[in-house]
Amino acid sequence: MQSSSPEAYEATHVHSVYNAIAPHFSSTRHKPWPLISSFLTSQAPGAVGLDVGCGNGKYLPVNPSLHIFGSDRSDALVRLARTERNGEVVVADALSLPFRERSVDFVICIAVIHHLSTRERRQECIQALLKCVHKGGRVLVYAWALEQSSSRRGWDEGSEQDTLVPWVMRSKGKPDETFQRYYHLYRQGELEEDVVAAGGVVLESGYEKDNWWVICSNEA
Repeated sequence: MQSSSPEAYEATHVHSVYNAIAPHFSSTRHKPWPLISSFLTSQAPGAVGLDVGCGNGKYLPVNPSLHIFGSDRSDALVRLARTERNGEVVVADALSLPFRERSVDFVICIAVIHHLSTRERRQECIQALLKCVHKGGRVLVYAWALEQSSSRRGWDEGSEQDTLVPWVMRSKGKPDETFQRYYHLYRQGELEEDVVAAGGVVLESGYEKDNWWVICSNEA
């Protein structure tokens, strides 16, 4: 699907796109998903965690008893997270996180790793998340599913796993602009395989809202 390096490809079809669409994208991202909210509310009061790829920061205030640091590759989304959520958020690549190893109790990474364009990079990302948590800490990862036959997108087991997904930005008085975002659509079981390949242990996994999710740890 790509002729350039993974980094260059993602710069074109992920990073520059999210910077361009940040306000429009943020306006569609407000309501937290139930399972992610449950994961956050299950953490002990005072726990410290990370939201890697936090976007506009919608998950940062879900449980006010936690201290969550956010990061995102898009500086435009980071600015929105800071101003709209008053979040402690930094610009950072998920493959080069600025956090100390074994420094937090939990990590969430929602709709991020499917934007990495090789399996090695996706596994490297999971490994980086696992390194951030204390021994036995939990990491929650969500990624778009290949099996979405009931959704408006209509993907199923026979669809291509690596695809470009259009984002149409409509502005009053201006022509529509279409941006192509890269996604790797995870087949059933693949996310768990990547966790194991990254040295993690799968604790729970499932399917929600056209996504596969997994809760994993760095020890059994």
